[in-house]
Amino acid sequence: MTRVLHSLPSLNALRAFDAAARELSITRAAECLHVTHGAVSRQIRQLEEQLGVQLFRRVGRGIELTDSGHRLYRTTQESFSQLERACNALQREAAGAPLVLSCSGSFLARWFIPRLDQLKQDCPELELHLTASEEEQTLRPGIDAALRFASPPWPSDQLVIDLAPERIGPVMHPKLVPSTSQPDPAALLQLPLLQTLSRPQAWPLWCHAQNLAVSELTIGQSFEHLNYMLEAALVGLGVAIAPEYLVEEDLRTGRLAAPWGFIETEARLSLWLPGETESPRALQLAQWLKKALSR
Repeated sequence: MTRVLHSLPSLNALRAFDAAARELSITRAAECLHVTHGAVSRQIRQLEEQLGVQLFRRVGRGIELTDSGHRLYRTTQESFSQLERACNALQREAAGAPLVLSCSGSFLARWFIPRLDQLKQDCPELELHLTASEEEQTLRPGIDAALRFASPPWPSDQLVIDLAPERIGPVMHPKLVPSTSQPDPAALLQLPLLQTLSRPQAWPLWCHAQNLAVSELTIGQSFEHLNYMLEAALVGLGVAIAPEYLVEEDLRTGRLAAPWGFIETEARLSLWLPGETESPRALQLAQWLKKALSR
């Protein structure tokens, strides 16, 4: 059987359509593309003839997308965004610009920065620029990669490299640890509990895993950021619930204790990349992260 390969419309026609769909105006699209009104109209007319569908309809003195136009616009939006990100990334790499890595401030301060020296020893040619940001679903312009704790499914427009499972558990100042050698998880309900506003589901999740009644939970204090909650735990104000990676050093030095250990959640620590292109620098970073997280 012979396959018939249909040629794609011209890039200029797709760019003209994308601009007109974004602006809902032929005139403004022409201004954006620095061409004439007639050039945009001609490109869109040729695109409609090639596809055999109407992409716009006139409404009063303006235009609106048809159903077919909406379908194509979703694709051109995503495709041109991916092309722009890929070209920007290639230009940055060619110019020797550092890889811009985004992650939460707490992970940056408590896990990544203490290991920067090891990263430089292991990957001396990998130059990073670290920036703190909230766990947003869409990568901001200028961000080459992001480290996130999140649960699948992942967005289809981003490449997500799975690194390690998230493990959470109660941590506290050693003076709050029950005196028994194997403390009953129920004893935790008698202690002041701390939480962050961004993860109110953490304590209920841990209670379900321990067969404890969530209704018996009493939160003594809530904090906007995880770092603030952990500082409160470090001075003995209560029991915090936190990812294991963020308290490793505090547990090692005895500043905090975790008598009930940690449980895995559905979330994963992953490296998110814009689009579906695998950047060699990002893949090198992902390989190093996997090794560092397993130590």
